[in-house]
Amino acid sequence: MKRQSAVNRVLLALTGIVLLGTGILVLAGGFDLYRRWELTPPDGWPLTAPHDVLLDTADRTRWTDEGWWWPVVITVLAIVVLLALWWLLAQLRRTHPGHIPLGGSPAVDGVQLRERALSEALAADAGQQPGVHKARARMDGSTKHPEAHLDLTLSSDSEPGPVLQALGDGPVERARQSTGQTRLPATVQLRVSPHKAHRTD
Repeated sequence: MKRQSAVNRVLLALTGIVLLGTGILVLAGGFDLYRRWELTPPDGWPLTAPHDVLLDTADRTRWTDEGWWWPVVITVLAIVVLLALWWLLAQLRRTHPGHIPLGGSPAVDGVQLRERALSEALAADAGQQPGVHKARARMDGSTKHPEAHLDLTLSSDSEPGPVLQALGDGPVERARQSTGQTRLPATVQLRVSPHKAHRTD
């Protein structure tokens, strides 16, 4: 999930940069800002005046008579469309379970546990463990296969190994049993609580 989120952020950032740059160029040329502000754009700079076009007729038709032109264009467009569809479908996939059915499958009475309630209970339980100063939790994955993500701030004198062992045997295991899941993968991020330096005279 973290990898997918990082890819999404990179793609959105690149798309935003391209769109922002294109919009600035179009506005600068459309409002004739270069002439009004007495700016000299670099040679070959596109859209420097209101009547300029990004691609003139010669540029648009330069390669159309070549035999390889249309197969390459169609292939590139097909790849772009497939990548866009793949990205769209990835966004439509549920990245949070929402409601988790108790027992691992829909109960007879339709009893379900809210994702937020389970996250809060897991965080509260983890925060009570020895050596844990503060705990936060969230649930990712799907309804059938939830995943726990915990962010623990350890006290300065605690050891990560025993804390992780107690976390897996305690809060994570209790969360798994309470929801009836056969397994509950957990990812833990550890931090150390800052402490004040001791002054000696």
